[in-house]
Amino acid sequence: QVQLVESGGGLVQPGGSLRLSCAASLISFSVYVMGWYRQAPGKQRELVARITSSGGTNYADSVKGRFTISRDNAKRTVYLQMNSLKPDDTAVYYCNAALGVVDSWGQGTQVTVSS
Repeated sequence: QVQLVESGGGLVQPGGSLRLSCAASLISFSVYVMGWYRQAPGKQRELVARITSSGGTNYADSVKGRFTISRDNAKRTVYLQMNSLKPDDTAVYYCNAALGVVDSWGQGTQVTVSS
């Protein structure tokens, strides 16, 4: 069973930074497409950023230039560096692992951007 454990969320002031981590219990972690999604209250879950097995990335327009996704295959971990945070970034952030029919989710970590 795939386990994804997120960490690094918290309360931060506008303009601040946070780094989220997602540790995965995947033997073949390096071949998975890893993603970060978020869900704000009353809104649908949306893609924030995704990184392929070859390191290709794509981002939501709302976070381009501010967020960076990366992965460390040796540590089976994916990261989301979030800079210049805005109140609109407030949400529960979820880690996702996808490969073929496998589509696994973490439990989520809360990010709150507020002064």
